[in-house]
Amino acid sequence: MELVCILCPKGCNIEIEENIDQDFSISGFGCKRGKKYAIEELTCPQRLVTSSVFVQGGNYCTVSVKTKNPVDRSRIPDVLKELVNFIVKAPVSIGDVLITNVAGTGVDIIATREVSEKNPNQTYKSDSAS
Repeated sequence: MELVCILCPKGCNIEIEENIDQDFSISGFGCKRGKKYAIEELTCPQRLVTSSVFVQGGNYCTVSVKTKNPVDRSRIPDVLKELVNFIVKAPVSIGDVLITNVAGTGVDIIATREVSEKNPNQTYKSDSAS
């Protein structure tokens, strides 16, 4: 397997193979983090998931969210399915835990943006206006 390490700007080209005795042949990494990254990519790739969820009664109609920790890459569709039907009530603060144990992954969903309660005379703000 060939991959480019994404942990630093060097972007090392790493080659990794799993041997019969479950040991690894790894070349091309420039640091310990790169070696660890390559093994994780081969054995259990994980990713942070970013998305947005709807907000009820907020000055914005959506709030950006992310998983607090990386989740197994194969579980990302399950996480997104849970987010698509989720609605949070305003106000929302950065770092608020909106969903605990999303899709049974053991990882929480947190807000990455402030959303205030909507003034009754206010129209929704466009996300591009912020």
